[in-house]
Amino acid sequence: MTATTDGSTGATLPPRADSASTELTTPVATGVQEAAERALRRATDQLLAQQDAQGWWKGDLETNVTMDAEDLLLRQFLGILDESTTAAAALFIRGEQREDGTWATFYGGPGELSTTIEAYVALRLAGDAPDAPHMAKASAWIRERGGIAAARVFTRIWLALFGWWKWEDLPELPPELLYFPKWFPLSIYNFGQWARQTIVPLTVVSAKRPVRPAPFPLDELHTDPADPNPPQPLAPVASWEGVFQRLDKVVRGYRRIALGRLRGSALKSAARWIVERQENDGAWGGIQPPAVYSVIALYLLGYDLEHPVMRAGLESLDRYAVWREDGARMIEACQSPVWDTCLATIALADAGLPADHPQLVKAADWMLGEQIVRPGDWAVKRPQLPPGGWAFEFHNDNYPDIDDTAEVVLALRRVRHHDPERMEKAIGRGVRWNLGMQSKNGAWGAFDVDNTSPFPNRLPFCDFGEVIDPPSADVTAHVVEMLAFEGMSHDPRTRRGIEWLLAEQEPNGAWFGRWGVNYVYGTGSVVPALTAAGLPVSHPAIRRAVSWLEQVQNEDGGWGEDLRSYKYADDWSGRGASTASQTAWALMALLAAGEKDAKAVERGIRWLAETQREDGSWDEPYFTGTGFPWDFSINYHLYRQVFPLTALGRYVHGEPTPEAEGD
Repeated sequence: MTATTDGSTGATLPPRADSASTELTTPVATGVQEAAERALRRATDQLLAQQDAQGWWKGDLETNVTMDAEDLLLRQFLGILDESTTAAAALFIRGEQREDGTWATFYGGPGELSTTIEAYVALRLAGDAPDAPHMAKASAWIRERGGIAAARVFTRIWLALFGWWKWEDLPELPPELLYFPKWFPLSIYNFGQWARQTIVPLTVVSAKRPVRPAPFPLDELHTDPADPNPPQPLAPVASWEGVFQRLDKVVRGYRRIALGRLRGSALKSAARWIVERQENDGAWGGIQPPAVYSVIALYLLGYDLEHPVMRAGLESLDRYAVWREDGARMIEACQSPVWDTCLATIALADAGLPADHPQLVKAADWMLGEQIVRPGDWAVKRPQLPPGGWAFEFHNDNYPDIDDTAEVVLALRRVRHHDPERMEKAIGRGVRWNLGMQSKNGAWGAFDVDNTSPFPNRLPFCDFGEVIDPPSADVTAHVVEMLAFEGMSHDPRTRRGIEWLLAEQEPNGAWFGRWGVNYVYGTGSVVPALTAAGLPVSHPAIRRAVSWLEQVQNEDGGWGEDLRSYKYADDWSGRGASTASQTAWALMALLAAGEKDAKAVERGIRWLAETQREDGSWDEPYFTGTGFPWDFSINYHLYRQVFPLTALGRYVHGEPTPEAEGD
């Protein structure tokens, strides 16, 4: 069987498994059960060894070099850029450059214009000469694709800070946006929490339009240096894009007549909004981009670098840095200890670790201490709902999320804790909060209720990825699975979630994965949830999912899916190089569907056993996590460990069993 090429990207598609093939070409010496048990033991030992003394796990969270480039640009803007930080960041950025001179947003992906521009500018800050071969190759590629003028708005904002782009040629973002009522389609509370935290500080930047002296020109990044800011084409007036482009012109006009008192009040409101949401560790929402823009906004509003808010904010940024053995410095977009810890706890419990194992109890203790018991932005839509969720990060009390809360409850239920009353109260709060966050269509989003307004995505400013948080199949599935394990399979709210999931199944039998790549993740999340909630494995939806997973299994026995499936679903759905995490997701679905003795499962288990490293881990350079579909991708470095361990554990020890209804 030969590989094929997708003409839209020039990337090679891996061969699918031949439906007539039933054996691997290089079977392991022992039987599949023995191989699985050996791999299980090694993976268990490896994961146990990674636990922090406080009880949590956290793998590196790798994204793309815009994090590193923007960190340098921030420091240059504030006048605090130092040589050692610059050299370490540049070492990492250079190491991520592709042969064609570009930078991609995910491993093996195509070059991306805005990412390449930001990386190039960062290396110029580090002293790389524009005529150096690696720089000349990058700038030539940038010019061929339209130069700076074709970059996304966020990239041009960073360049405008130094006069490399005109503020007048950027969409307007007035701080008066904060005064829109909550019911208004463009209220900040109709943006997803990640976009909301970024947009509010950027309204300050947009109003102030600061320009710092550029340390060098960027003529080489324009298609025509004599006309660096060509006019942007207008979309047809009958289109939504055209409507919002013309609305932007109206807002620009407002800027010229904005009342000083109203603008001043709006800027003060923005400052208060930002400061109120600073976390105890100095960051904002546990995410690097909002922290960067919040620091800039407050600086422009007169907060000097020695102000306690600014000192804490700048110190928090250093905690996103991962220093590598070669001296390179990578910036994480955020950190995932709660998510990693609950997934690791589930994996170890399903692998056969006793429920009262000291390391599981320590993990439970840490997770119990991370429960959020005060309201956050979610309470705007649910003011009467008592708090009780968990967030993704170390410090993020404003934005607990539904996905983490569901998985933490599933993890806690697997631990026999020395304080069962405390455990039950925490679980009860989490379940109640998740139920209260159900959207009106019966499903669940990640952070907010009914965050589905179509208008925020249409703003000219919002070209950086998804800016709303509609319900998704993977989050809904995790909540349904959690409710099933709480004995609530027949609760009307659970049934509404199940009905929504069944209606969302793709014609080919898969489910779309919003927060993981992609249809393999969605399917790997939904099938275990549906069977846990009582759907028989003979249900047509389950059988269609099994059939699809069998069809997309790779020739080597594993499963993989490339990020291109978000953009080219017909060519890339379920297609990609085999990875440990995606193979595990497929196996988790097949095992939940009663397919333990199927050839597809045997071949998948063999693939995991054969590709495991001697230390019990797996290599996984591919990105299998999702921030924004296609636009922002994530390599969770612990995924390669927790999900294979979960799949192997369920193969060896069987599926975890939900409580009986009413227990």
